[in-house]
Amino acid sequence: MRILVAEDDAISRLVLVSRLKKLGHEVRAAKDGRDAWLSYLLVHPSLIITDWMMPEMSGLELCRRIRDNNRRHYAYIIMLTALSGKERFVEGMKAGADDFVTKPIEPLELQARLKVAERILDLQAEIRTLEGLLPICMYCKKIRGEANEWQPLQTYVTDRTEMGFTETLCPECRAREQELAQLSGAGS
Repeated sequence: MRILVAEDDAISRLVLVSRLKKLGHEVRAAKDGRDAWLSYLLVHPSLIITDWMMPEMSGLELCRRIRDNNRRHYAYIIMLTALSGKERFVEGMKAGADDFVTKPIEPLELQARLKVAERILDLQAEIRTLEGLLPICMYCKKIRGEANEWQPLQTYVTDRTEMGFTETLCPECRAREQELAQLSGAGS
């Protein structure tokens, strides 16, 4: 996995990078939040492990920027902190963190958190793949099912998920529908 580590304490950063490399990950390190942001834009890591408090840009601000970036591929963010309390946890989650680890990092806990991140990222990749594989008609948007039958998108999704659909019209289609209704009314 491609991992970006943002940690301003040089010794902590070296220890964490060393552990991650021993686990077989490709790791890039940043000495502060600004450096981490630039590295994120450059290398597009799958996972970011960031300290909460850093010079130049905090881990919270880094999280916010990553989430606001709207990159096509999801990046999992683990926030490192020596701070405690539910308020901090909620603040970090609102900023975009996926997980928290209290400093100092225990090696077994780190491995467990990385496994969770890897599962989430694998599921994200599988969803992207499946989205690209749906056999959908480019005109009517019906989807071909397993028995080679064509079904409306709503039926296909509702039959395979717990989700239902609320049908609505986008502004362009609503205007077109109104235009057609007016033309039909004028022609009668």
